[in-house]
Amino acid sequence: MRNISGPVPSLVSREVAAFLESGVSLLVGSRDARLVPESIRAVGARIESGAEEVTIFLPLAPAARTLANLRENGRIAVCFSRPDDHRSVQLKGRVVSVREADETDRLSIERYRQLLSMGLRAVGVPPRLTRRFAHWPATAVRFRVQAVFVQTPGPGAGAPLAAAPGEEGAPP
Repeated sequence: MRNISGPVPSLVSREVAAFLESGVSLLVGSRDARLVPESIRAVGARIESGAEEVTIFLPLAPAARTLANLRENGRIAVCFSRPDDHRSVQLKGRVVSVREADETDRLSIERYRQLLSMGLRAVGVPPRLTRRFAHWPATAVRFRVQAVFVQTPGPGAGAPLAAAPGEEGAPP
């Protein structure tokens, strides 16, 4: 896990940032002008400096509708979920840039694929299946985080992520 240093805004704590980059399953939601939803699996996430923005990576060919939606209205929701215990966090925000992923991004994607493979292996999914997910070429979508929600199944699902004493934005 990457060490996030420096001041962290109230929406994404250091602990949450580490969770988001830990190889958890990533599902991206968008919608078109008629409010028709679209979902796609992302192939990595990177918390940007200051933890106010996040870059996710979408496989280019399967992401055509999602990318069109994001360019049209800029709204994005990303669910980060750990396979072995279903701990889940959802980020909602506004897209600030969409660009072709570069070789530095590809390293982030490969790291993510390795971590996701290990996480899915723990619940019985063979790595040979995980490695088959479409991942390259990819598009980098950077968005500003506007809200963070608990999505872990249970009584708190859907609630805004509450701050713990001593750290703003810490998970419950």
